[in-house]
Amino acid sequence: MTRQRKVTRRGFLGTTAATALAHKALAQSESTGSRPFVGETEHFWYREQPAGKYIDSQRGNRAFAYAEGKIFLSEDNGHHWPHSADFADATRITFSHILKNGNVVFATGSKLYLSTNKLKSYREVVVKAKDGSDYVPHTPKNPDLPGWYFHTLPGTVSWDVKGKEMMVWGNYCNVLGGATPVNIYYSTDSGKTVKVAYNFGQNPFFSDNGAPGGGKGGTLLGDANNKVLARHVHTVAYNPVENAFYATTGDGTRGLGHECHWLRGTYDAKKDQWDWKVVVSDVSNSRYKCGGINFVDGQLYWISDSNGPKPHDRGVFTCAPEDLTKPEKHTRLFNPEVESACMIIQDGTILATHCAPATPLNTGFIVSTDMGKTWAQHDLKEFGKRSPTRLHEKNGEGWFRVDLRSGWIKHAEVMFIKPKPPRRQG
Repeated sequence: MTRQRKVTRRGFLGTTAATALAHKALAQSESTGSRPFVGETEHFWYREQPAGKYIDSQRGNRAFAYAEGKIFLSEDNGHHWPHSADFADATRITFSHILKNGNVVFATGSKLYLSTNKLKSYREVVVKAKDGSDYVPHTPKNPDLPGWYFHTLPGTVSWDVKGKEMMVWGNYCNVLGGATPVNIYYSTDSGKTVKVAYNFGQNPFFSDNGAPGGGKGGTLLGDANNKVLARHVHTVAYNPVENAFYATTGDGTRGLGHECHWLRGTYDAKKDQWDWKVVVSDVSNSRYKCGGINFVDGQLYWISDSNGPKPHDRGVFTCAPEDLTKPEKHTRLFNPEVESACMIIQDGTILATHCAPATPLNTGFIVSTDMGKTWAQHDLKEFGKRSPTRLHEKNGEGWFRVDLRSGWIKHAEVMFIKPKPPRRQG
């Protein structure tokens, strides 16, 4: 049995860094020339990104950022930005990823782009459907809302699969940006070719009626032959022990079956074919409404954003993958008692976040620096009411990169977190 620290609201408010400085938004910092905010808690150091750019992704020592009309690439953890290119829709970027070989994939709405030469040039990538034809995005009712085809919640979207990097991700959509078909995508050649791995069915509750999140009465989107419905994909993760991918979706149960699913997918590289199966489906107040899937030494970890009718089955859970459908074999490592669907595990540190509309905190973080033996929560009040998401693995200087979203999904700012070494227990 793991030992847990009891965490109260008073406790985690008290453990945040004491400071007399008020948080300044990035735009204000840029206009005044003030330095980015830095601070620390008992468990980690944190800082906001420098003003002037939105650092959208990182990988090793590389970082990709954008500003009005321009995209940038750094090779020294964001200290300098020697590579750049004009890109008119830069502020509409909703997704980016840096591949191991340095290729950069980025997207705006329904368009996907690739640069293979440090932003000297870039091209649009035409996604391929499962039958090999071009996967053509729908014509939106509102041209300003083409859909979030490629936006995703996790920061980690590629893995070493049998000695070859493979990029696999699903779109978190139908909240902002327009109605969108729900898909899982993949690439086995560093973004040069991107294909659809799985198409979810046509959800009438999120058809294209011109609203930012979709709704009833519009054009149906998705695979008409698939009865598995979802609002969006929460996360995709890879377990090298099984050589299998897992995906979770949301969001509710609206009379046409559950939208909260766990899928397990295996990929046949020789045939370039996927085999996806729904492992479990459930209601929104269960532990299976979740995200933040991680695999460590073959063990499965996830965090629940259970909501809807009480009681809520929330927490950080772990089990053997084969026991996923057996709740009695799950271990709840910690219960933050709020919705959370974002979590990353690296080098023994578990970092997860609160969903701002569902928590009394402003910018809430859940952390264990000893692989779940002890836990704490921290409210980084300096950043205001924010939902941290898109947790990227540590860069070359040991900092996780984190999106800060207003509400729970609208882009706002970026921050970085560096874990402190765990304290020795006496």
